[in-house]
This record gives sequence, structure tokens and C-alpha cells, in this order.
Amino acid sequence: MKRKMLITGGAGFVGSFLSEELLRRGYAVCAVDNLSTGKLENIVHLKTNPDFELVTGTIMNQQLMDELVAQSETVFHLAAAVGVRLIIERPVETIQTNILGTEIIYKLVNKYKKKVIITSTSEIYGKNNEIPFNETADSVYGPTIKSRWSYACSKAIDEFLGFAYHHEKKLPLVIVRLFNTIGPRQTGAYGMVVPTFVQQALLGHPITVFGNGEQTRCFANVHDVVWAIAELAETPEANGEVFNIGTTEMVSIKELASMVKRLCNSDSEIVMIPYDDAYETGFEDMQQRKPDISKIRELIGYRPKFDLEKTIEDIIEYFKQ
Repeated sequence: MKRKMLITGGAGFVGSFLSEELLRRGYAVCAVDNLSTGKLENIVHLKTNPDFELVTGTIMNQQLMDELVAQSETVFHLAAAVGVRLIIERPVETIQTNILGTEIIYKLVNKYKKKVIITSTSEIYGKNNEIPFNETADSVYGPTIKSRWSYACSKAIDEFLGFAYHHEKKLPLVIVRLFNTIGPRQTGAYGMVVPTFVQQALLGHPITVFGNGEQTRCFANVHDVVWAIAELAETPEANGEVFNIGTTEMVSIKELASMVKRLCNSDSEIVMIPYDDAYETGFEDMQQRKPDISKIRELIGYRPKFDLEKTIEDIIEYFKQ
């Protein structure tokens, strides 16, 4: 009998690739997803695999989650409200999903003493500009009247609660902070910049850069990211720790737009749009976001294999198909 892994948000972009990675490693996988942002097409190719199961439901359903957690060896908690667009437009859903949903997961994995891997975010670091961010860096957030920071704060609460369970109740826990994970299957519907740029370039629409385009990011290929998540889950020394997962290859958003335009062989115009017009009045963004990945490299030998151009080429091919 194969060891069963539970993935919340398993039909999502990262969740679908994590499902593939765990199946490749010889596990059985149960993916639970309410399909609000996850999509059946992300996992349709797995439906014929006898070791894969999709349960359509919400992590807010405690009875359902109790049954699924009890049957699983390890829980990978990916379900969350994500994307700047969603956070600005539906802040109540963002906070409730990220805090109440995660609290339900903690209660149940603690009840059955199952290992849990929590996916957190680079947003944790907020407006801290002392890059690269290592895992002990300060979090610097804007005022509570700016809903933009509610996502970062909700994920910070998830981390605090997770470490509280680990220290007080000895819950086996690993937290990973993802830095701009990209790849095929990712949607631009919730403000994700790379799939948005690729779709705009392929359609010949203006490529819309928010702000002045000087803000920098590091984009990680989803294959590198899910390998690291699975590897940490199999590494006992990772218990009770938090790890950055990403790349250190920095690019400005303006440079990213030019790269996408070139790789798409597109005639699209690159257009700058003020943040106030794109999101909300007084919107604040992180100007720089670069991880220190020395901790995860030292523990599991994590070294990203895919560069940005190759990843964008894969995304372009996905949207063409």
C-alpha cells in the first residue's frame, strides 16, 4: 500500500505540479480543491492514474478535512487566496481563507500528529528593502487601511500559529516561502505578471507594466519549486524550520516585459500604468524581492535548474497550445 499525501489546493498551478512530483516519487496523492482558482484542466492528465484522487471541496469543511487528514501521512497545505488582484478586490475572502482555513488544517494535523508543509510567501518580508531576504529578516508592512498588506499579514499569522503548534505541541512542521513561482498552467487572472505579459504579447495587445517598471523580482520555475518542497518533506532535519524557495536571478518588470515581447516575437507596445489606476489609490508595492537561498541549498542541495528565458519559452508554448 502506497503512502498517501494530501495536497490542499491540489488543482491549482503549483498544486498540480506538486501532485506530479509526489506521484513520480512513488506516493499516492489526494488533491482537495474547491476549484475557485484551481482548474480541472490542470490535473485532467492525472485522472487516469490509479494513485491520484481529486476531492472537490473546501478546506473550510472540517468534517471532510478530518477524514482526508486522517487517511494521509503528510499534508501539503497550498490552498490560499493568492494574487494582488484578488487581495484588493476580495479582502474578506483573502483573510478568512488564509487564516481560518489554515487554522483548521493545524487543528487536524495536530489531532492526528501528521506532518504538515505550509506554503507561505515572499510577501512576508513586506517593504523591507535589505535584500537578499534571509529567513530571519524583519517584516515591514504598511498601514492596516491598505488592504494590499492583508495578504502578507494573514500569511504571517499562519507562520506564527504554525511555529506555536510546533513548539508547544511538537507538531512536525515545515514552512516554505515561495518567491514568484512561474510556469505553464499559471493564470494571469489574479494579477500574476508573467502569464499576463505572455498573453498580451501573443495577442498583440499592449503589455501593461504597473508603476515605473523599475521594481525587481526573481522568478522561479515551478519544477524547481515542487522538487524542493517534496525534498524538504522527506528531510527530517527540516522540521520546525522555514525556508525561502526561489532564484537569485533578478529582473526589473520593465526588462521582463521586453524579454517577453522578444521571445514572443511580438509587436505589442509596452505601456506604463500608474499603480493608482491599476489597483487602488495609494497602492504600495515591494520595490525589490530577492531571496537568500543559502539555507535550503545547504540542507538539500537546492540549485535552480531552469533560467528565466527557458521558463518563459515554456509558458509561451503552453499558451500557444
